[in-house]
Amino acid sequence: MRTLCEQTASADLAAARVLVVDDEPSVRKVLTTLLSHAGVSCSAAANPHEAITMLQTTTFEAVISDLRMGASSGFDLLREVRTHYPNIAFLMATGVDDVRSLQRALERKHLEREVENYRQHLEEMVSQRTQELQAAMTELEQSHSATLEALGSAIDLRDGPTAGHSRRVLLYSIKIAEKLGGLENQLRTLAMGAWLHDIGKLAIPDAILLKPGALNAQERQIMERHVEIGYDLIKGIPFLADAAQVILAHHERHNGSGYPRGLSGEDIPMCARIFAVADSFDAMTSDRPYRSALSADAARSIILSGRGKLFCPEIVDAFLAVDEDARQLISAGSQTASINKIISGDRLGFGLRSGALTSRATQSEMPAS
Repeated sequence: MRTLCEQTASADLAAARVLVVDDEPSVRKVLTTLLSHAGVSCSAAANPHEAITMLQTTTFEAVISDLRMGASSGFDLLREVRTHYPNIAFLMATGVDDVRSLQRALERKHLEREVENYRQHLEEMVSQRTQELQAAMTELEQSHSATLEALGSAIDLRDGPTAGHSRRVLLYSIKIAEKLGGLENQLRTLAMGAWLHDIGKLAIPDAILLKPGALNAQERQIMERHVEIGYDLIKGIPFLADAAQVILAHHERHNGSGYPRGLSGEDIPMCARIFAVADSFDAMTSDRPYRSALSADAARSIILSGRGKLFCPEIVDAFLAVDEDARQLISAGSQTASINKIISGDRLGFGLRSGALTSRATQSEMPAS
């Protein structure tokens, strides 16, 4: 039983129009006669130049050419055909060949066309799927950004006196990370963690969250639970899983005096160490129900005094290197900076502003925002 490929090649042979090229009339006659008897439509040319002229005006499926034809060569013709007519099957002969040779040449050319068509189809399919994936990823990214915006807005509504705090500390954190350098792969996690760091406060009673005074020991214990509550809320969301670590560790301190786990030094995630400085500065330089904001210089001095104790030394140095212009930009944009742009990497399009860090002036110099 013939294979499908052989059957297709036979069909191609019957439908083929073939150009025979040979400088000997007798050879041309024999070849065209043999092919005609096999049901193949034939034309003949005496040399490559004549063959090229015929190819320009007539469609052929195959060319059978002699190798040597006086001053011309079958290889010259082969180069022309391959360059200008790549879909034509080409059979080189040095004498009278049989019909099976032509059939094999047509079969090879048929397979080449099928492979080429499949390759083109595959490329088109890959391109289409890539575009669909990019569109889906863009839609998912927008959905994620909308979710982040909504969560952040909920935090601001819950804790009105600190409105704009989440945007400011996000932008401060990014500026500090940029000063440190080499953290490009962590900026997204840092931004999302900073934006949602206080989400656990949604579960803290108003009497404690908005108390116009220092918290007692029991109230402080309840307030400190906001980091674990926030972590539990976020950790199960795949695209926020890394950011959840920032939420959990943003009140840890370099010397191990923080909470909830008492981590110290490099055991504290890098993004949480960066955020701790940004959060403390903004807490100190913002008005709170129980006290007025400190000046930026005073807050910077307190941050510096905590270098190596409460805060990672290299991060304090990076924070102090953030210039005043950047801090002003951050402060000015605390209500308008687009979280969507920040999370997607356009962190400078809205400008960075600094606004100040305020903290709860309680038992320690460093506030607990």
